[in-house]
Amino acid sequence: MSGPVVLVLRLALAVSLYAFLGWAFICLWREIRQQGALLASRKVPPISLTISRGGPAPQTRHFIQPDVTIGRDPACECPVDDEAISARHARLSFHHSQWWLEDLDSTNGVLLNQEKLAMPTVIISEDEFKCGETSFVISLAGDILMPPTKRI
Repeated sequence: MSGPVVLVLRLALAVSLYAFLGWAFICLWREIRQQGALLASRKVPPISLTISRGGPAPQTRHFIQPDVTIGRDPACECPVDDEAISARHARLSFHHSQWWLEDLDSTNGVLLNQEKLAMPTVIISEDEFKCGETSFVISLAGDILMPPTKRI
């Protein structure tokens, strides 16, 4: 082959390689933007806790963040004044499109519907859990729009 033919073939190969790389980066960029928009559109459904402890009237607190920590520590999202509760006692977290309750290795543990919580567990509306001497009743906002169903 002559020199000019080889030069043209090399240039054509370089241009096609850069065109392929540009196309691949554009496809990746579009996919990343699409996934980002999808994740941004997912909203955490609000959760409400009705907190009762013996004497005073129950108090209802509403949360819209994906993690709610319960404990005596004032830095918790749901601080509770109860000496039987650990500083960071339990956590409500939203992932896999469900709300979960977990014990954060507390001293006295967590009772969910009168049973000791051993591992993170999916919760639904009207579930009741107890930390120390304080009871919490869960109300999920998504359940308000749906008719009630029987729990099996």
